Amino acid sequence: MTILVADDEKDIRNLLKINFEENGYSVITAENGKVALDIIQKEEISLAIFDVMMPIIDGFNLLRLIREKNILIPIIFLTARDDEMDKVLGLGLRADDYISKPFSFSELLARVKAQLRRNIDYTKEKKIDKKIIKYGELVIDKEKCCAYKNSNFLELGAKEFKLLLYFMENPEKVFTKQQLYRAIWSDDLYYDDNTIMVHISRLRSKIEDNPQNPKYLKTIRGIGYKLHYLGDS
Repeated sequence: MTILVADDEKDIRNLLKINFEENGYSVITAENGKVALDIIQKEEISLAIFDVMMPIIDGFNLLRLIREKNILIPIIFLTARDDEMDKVLGLGLRADDYISKPFSFSELLARVKAQLRRNIDYTKEKKIDKKIIKYGELVIDKEKCCAYKNSNFLELGAKEFKLLLYFMENPEKVFTKQQLYRAIWSDDLYYDDNTIMVHISRLRSKIEDNPQNPKYLKTIRGIGYKLHYLGDS
């Protein structure tokens, strides 16, 4: 993991670089906010530590620019400015922590580890969220191409799985038969009503408690179908 240390005091930069490297981290240093911003835009940074009072771009404005660019790395302020309003401003700008100088390196290291741990957990959750789709009692694991209802595996054919996935990625949205045919069969010029109806019927037989009175896959008369679930009444 790479830590960026931005501070206009050379002694602080060197001290942190030595200590973090002794603990197994890679460290890049910057003497002002502009250099730090350039580094963050070019390098893969795991966490950044900023002083507030830096030349060219101060720590608060640096943080503002970073968050505006939707860069979500953990950022800790390490600064001699310990006024309560400075802390409120820094945290309000979406800093992850604020430590006043003088500081204990062991405390800083513990806070760095905590922030990195949270960020790793958050990243894992985001990746899982992209792979797993839930809607009511239905769950799809996109990576494994598996579907479940109440944790029970659903035996779906390839087109049935694609249909269910398409509906679950677009819940509450109404699709015409032609739109479904384009999406699942990838054919813009031709579509077959009967093919859609057969696959919808098969899918209902597997995901519905009562296919004759579906609580998931609704028919919208004169238009098409949508996935709509209000839960058990």
